[in-house]
Amino acid sequence: QAIQAINGHTDMSAEEFTNIIFQKIDVNNDGELTLEEFITGVERDEDLMDLITKNFDLSNVLKVIQNG
Repeated sequence: QAIQAINGHTDMSAEEFTNIIFQKIDVNNDGELTLEEFITGVERDEDLMDLITKNFDLSNVLKVIQNG
């Protein structure tokens, strides 16, 4: 949530973000994601890759840290 706030992407809650991830890439619907499922799912879904990239972009976090 903090990374989203710093990056200005507060339009989605952490729960909503997690639900999107699971809906798109939990292929066996067991409610768990293996690393393999996650990597494969993200590689196959350009929109999901974009969403994750934006939500976990740490460049602004580093700027905040550097500037105190």
